[in-house]
Amino acid sequence: MFKLHNLNVAYGQSQVLHGIDLSVAPGEIVAVVGRNGMGKSTLMKSLIGVIPSRSGEIVVEGADVSGLPSHLRVKRGLAYVPQGRQIFGTMTVEENIQTGLVVTGKSEVPDEIYSLFPILWDFKKRRGGNLSGGQQQQLAIARALASDPKILLLDEPTEGIQPSIIKELGVVLKQIRQLRNLTIVVCEQVLSFVLDVADSIVVMENGRIVHTDRRERVDEAAIARYLAV
Repeated sequence: MFKLHNLNVAYGQSQVLHGIDLSVAPGEIVAVVGRNGMGKSTLMKSLIGVIPSRSGEIVVEGADVSGLPSHLRVKRGLAYVPQGRQIFGTMTVEENIQTGLVVTGKSEVPDEIYSLFPILWDFKKRRGGNLSGGQQQQLAIARALASDPKILLLDEPTEGIQPSIIKELGVVLKQIRQLRNLTIVVCEQVLSFVLDVADSIVVMENGRIVHTDRRERVDEAAIARYLAV
């Protein structure tokens, strides 16, 4: 479904990602973990095309999309929920979600999205800026799902969210995977969340993948050491 081969990304002369290789199966949830500054957000931005890659391949269903602009990557099935959510604060909940529908040619928000996030149905006429942090995160994910993606990319989705909402978010991600057989790649630092949702865990350090393991075999203490400051 989704494969990265020898992906290299740089800011000017400073190389940030070094030869990233990663394969993700249909319906798999992969968590990319690491401390701040290890390249996780750069990876996400390069996958969606916000930051161009210097070399390597980003393959979606057998096609290399690394040379495409962001909107065409979305058409090919990638959806991105950025760090900090970046919803449109002056637009209503419904209008925010509708912005994700553009690539589908539809105008009505699917009932399935509101069934996943009932609070968004209740608040659909409320401005996005008036929602709590957890509600805004749900809105950002709903907006991404509106593009009918094959692969969902989430950058630090638990940031600034209270623990009870983090747990609910994990439940919803697994529901999304089950409903749509969606491939999910999530960059995260909250280890409890990662261990709850992920099938595979990938550790990044200094722009490289330094450790990969299946959830059922993972050494929690070893992963925690990589995340320690």
